[in-house]
Amino acid sequence: MINVLFFGPVAERIGKSALSADYRPNMRIHDLNDELAAQYPQAFELVCFTAINGEHIRDMSTILPDNSEVAYMAKFSGG
Repeated sequence: MINVLFFGPVAERIGKSALSADYRPNMRIHDLNDELAAQYPQAFELVCFTAINGEHIRDMSTILPDNSEVAYMAKFSGG
C-alpha cells in the first residue's frame, strides 16, 4: 500500500488530504502520478513538488517501495 498525502491547494482541489493507493511491484512514481492525475486533473495541474518518504524527488522513474509515503504539493511562497 502507498500512503499518499496532499497539501495546500492540491488537497483543496482533491477534497481530502490523504488517500491510499495499491502497491504493485516495480511501480514507479510516474505510474502513481499518471493514475492520480487521471482521477484529479484539476489538482495535478498544480503539483510542483513530490516527495517519497520525506525526500524531495525529481526523477519520476524512481521505484516506489511498498508502504511508501508520497506527498504532493503546489508551489508556495511566504514572507
